[in-house]
Amino acid sequence: MIQTDSDSSRRVAYFYNRFIGKFQYGKEHPMKPKRIIMAHNLIVNYGLFRQMDVYLIREAQLQEIRKFHDPDYIIYLSQFMSQNKINFVKEYCSANNESVIPENLLEEFKLIIKWSQQQKIKTENSEFKVGDSPDNPTFSGLFSYCQLSSGASIDCAHSILTGQADIAINWSGGLHHAKKKEASGFCYINDIVLCILELLRVYVRVLYVDIDCHHGDGVEEAFYLTNRVMTLSFHQYGDDFYPGTGQLNSVGVGVGRYYSVNVPMKPGMSDEPYIEMFKKITSRVMQVYRPDCIVMQCGADSLSLDKLGGFNLSIKGHGACVQYMKSFGTPMILLGGGGYTISNVSRCWAYETGIALGQQIDQAIPSNDIYYDYYSPDYLLHFPIKQNVENRNKTEDLNKIVSTVYDYLSYIENSPGIHFHDVPFSFYPDMDQENEDENKEQMDQKQEVSLNELEQELGISGSSKNEISVQSNSRKMYTKSQQQDL
Repeated sequence: MIQTDSDSSRRVAYFYNRFIGKFQYGKEHPMKPKRIIMAHNLIVNYGLFRQMDVYLIREAQLQEIRKFHDPDYIIYLSQFMSQNKINFVKEYCSANNESVIPENLLEEFKLIIKWSQQQKIKTENSEFKVGDSPDNPTFSGLFSYCQLSSGASIDCAHSILTGQADIAINWSGGLHHAKKKEASGFCYINDIVLCILELLRVYVRVLYVDIDCHHGDGVEEAFYLTNRVMTLSFHQYGDDFYPGTGQLNSVGVGVGRYYSVNVPMKPGMSDEPYIEMFKKITSRVMQVYRPDCIVMQCGADSLSLDKLGGFNLSIKGHGACVQYMKSFGTPMILLGGGGYTISNVSRCWAYETGIALGQQIDQAIPSNDIYYDYYSPDYLLHFPIKQNVENRNKTEDLNKIVSTVYDYLSYIENSPGIHFHDVPFSFYPDMDQENEDENKEQMDQKQEVSLNELEQELGISGSSKNEISVQSNSRKMYTKSQQQDL
């Protein structure tokens, strides 16, 4: 059954590209981008996509990624080639005449020769922490994967800033551990920081809420010195649990003091105390800080039965946090994150897509879903959580955390402000004045795409012959207003 709540009028933008789920960290690695495809299939099969504006993810440009990440680090990632590919390119280009070698292979061959001459062949690099541990492996298409994830989160910000959406969703984002020049915790490029930086070009204050089981250390570190972003992380802490940061007294420095809020918890956290504490803290944060936009990282490793997380939340408990933040009516961006039992991750994000749309999904997994067998043995959206799990969080300890957070919040300036002198004309890089008219014309152009082509792109089966119009520049694939034509 799908029930509609009283707040189903907010316009939702959804960002997806089928290629994002085809990358592989490695057979034994717990991070599986495939979960994004699985979530998308549930979203399609539950009929949720028809109520959203659907956008095709594009790759973030180097100029956009440089707004946060170190240029040398970006160059390293963008030029990375596996040793197998290096060997193939060298062998192929050495055995063939330059005139018959494809241009892209020729450029790669020249790059390899340059590295060899400089004795800087790009394999592992300890400074950047890429490929030097099982957590952050090198794999084929690594930088494209990072670009797609980041491009979607940046465009989520654009859709909010331009008024095209009230809520924007990118389940391929939420990679909150990546640092300025360092990969960490399965994360290479911090799409969340890039998203928030875009929002700050117009908005004065942004609230970042993280319900991943792991502390959002990369985002906190990026904004540790500012009051324009408040970071609020609910996470498991102690017993050497990764990343080992996010203690209660980690509150920010300088102007940013008390604008980093951490809620550390012990394993076994269940729905009722988690939701109660979440509501108490976020309600006070919203009252005091009054953000212009909320960016919420919805890591699903805080669910019960996760392979790495130690919490015992149900999908409904996890979703209740999204529902509560939505209830404030503030523009909102929902991002993915952790989650390593992939059938539960896809369930969770499909359910929370429904929440964004004002719909409570409580149905069995659609039998036509191509990943149907992954949801055995019950084939239900809401899987049963672990029973008889000890919640190591005592009520008095949780109350003390809430009291301490309230005390910290009492020190901050209500609704801290900043004077703006300029609002950007465009959010896209390299749009200078001489190209302004040309780019405006391109933004106004529309191309006709048949519904069959659209459905193939979205992974939807159907035989309708209706024609719909999409804006090619913004990569819009489907709009809610066109539902009557379908």
